[in-house]
Amino acid sequence: MSWTREQRNVTVAAYLGWTLDAFDFFLMVFVLKDIAAEFNVKIPDVAFAITLTLAMRPIGALIFGRLADKFGRRPTLMINIACYSLLELLSGLSPNLMTLLILRALFGIAMGGEWGVGSALTMETVPPKSRGFVSGLLQAGYPSGYLLASIVFGVLYQYIGWRGMFFVGVAPALLVMYIRAHVPESPAWRAMEKRKRPGLLATLKQNWTLSLYAIVLMTAFNFFSHGTQDLYPTFLREQHHFDPHTVSLIAIVLNIGAIVGGLFFGSLSERIGRRMAIFIAALIALPVLYLWAFSSGPVALAIGAFLMQISVQGAWGVIPVHLNEISPDEIRATFPGLMYQLGNLLAAVNATLQASIATSHDNNYGMAMAIVAGIVAVVIAALIFFGRERRGIDLTRAAQEVRATG
Repeated sequence: MSWTREQRNVTVAAYLGWTLDAFDFFLMVFVLKDIAAEFNVKIPDVAFAITLTLAMRPIGALIFGRLADKFGRRPTLMINIACYSLLELLSGLSPNLMTLLILRALFGIAMGGEWGVGSALTMETVPPKSRGFVSGLLQAGYPSGYLLASIVFGVLYQYIGWRGMFFVGVAPALLVMYIRAHVPESPAWRAMEKRKRPGLLATLKQNWTLSLYAIVLMTAFNFFSHGTQDLYPTFLREQHHFDPHTVSLIAIVLNIGAIVGGLFFGSLSERIGRRMAIFIAALIALPVLYLWAFSSGPVALAIGAFLMQISVQGAWGVIPVHLNEISPDEIRATFPGLMYQLGNLLAAVNATLQASIATSHDNNYGMAMAIVAGIVAVVIAALIFFGRERRGIDLTRAAQEVRATG
C-alpha cells in the first residue's frame, strides 16, 4: 500500500519525538557522578532525579493525553516536545540539587505525555496494513535515543561537561517547527472533533475490565524491560569487572538487538496477529536466559544481551499498535499512554528488588535479573491471550461511530 507524504511526515515526527525524548532522559544517566561532585552530594542523591522522572510520567500521560483528545494530537505534540526540550535546557542551568530535582520531576511530566500522543497521531494516520511495522519503528525510538545519548557522551562530554550535555538536549525543539510545517492532524480525531463525547472517567468506568487488564499487562511489560536493562551495566561492572569501554560496547550491541527486535516483531504482527507476535517474542527470553545472565566472557554476554533485547523489545514493538487498537475510541490519546505509564510506575520497584536479591546472594546480579526476566516472560505470554485482538480495525470509521452515538 502506497503512503502519502503526510503519512510519512507523521511517522518521522512521532519516531523522532520518542527518540529525542529518550535521548533527553538518558543524557542524565551518564553524568550522575559529575553532578554529585559539583553539588557535593552522593550519587544516590542525584539518582533520585531519575526516580522522580519515572514517577511523574503517568501525570504527563494523563494531562497531555486529555489535551490531545480535546484539542487535537498535532498541537498537543508540539507543546509537549517544546516543554521537555525547555526543561532539559533549564536542567543544565540548575544552581543546586533541589532545583535539578524539581526540573527533572517536571521533565517526567513532559516525557510521560509524548508516547501516548505521538502513537495515537501515528496509528490514526498511517495505512492499517503498515501499523505493525510503524509500531515497531516507534518503539525502536527508545533504544535509538539511548544510542544517541551514548554517542553524544562519547564525542562531546569531554568538551562541554555535564551542563553542556543538557544544553544539547534542547535540540528536539527544532522538531516542533517540522511538525508545524509538515504534519497534519489525525483524521480519526477530526472525525470526532465537533461532537459531544463521553468524558474520561465515564469511559474508563464503562471499560474498567479492559483498563485493569491493560495496567496489569503494562506492569509486566515494564518489569520485562527495566528488569533486563536497568541493572545490566552494574552486572557487567560489579560482577564481571569489565572496564567502561567494554560495558559501552555491550550496551551498543544490546540496543541494536532492541531495535531489530522491535522492527521484526512489529512487522510480523501484521501477519500472525498482535497477541501471537507478543507471545512468541516474550518466550524467546527463556532459552536465552542462561547465555544472557550466566555467561562469563564479553562476547558471549554481548550475544546474550543482543538476543534478550530482541525478545524484550520484540514484544514491546507490538505494544504501540496493540494498545491503540484495543483503546476506547473516545480517549485514544489518553488510554494507551496512561496505561503504559501506570504500569511503569508500578514496576518502578524493579531496580530495588533486583539489587536486594543480588546483595543477599553475594552480589549475584545475574541470578537476580534471570529470576525477574524469566518469571515476567511467562506472565506476559500467559496474560496476552486474555485481552482482545483488533488488528487492522478502521480507526477513523470507529471514531465516526463514536460521533454518531455520542
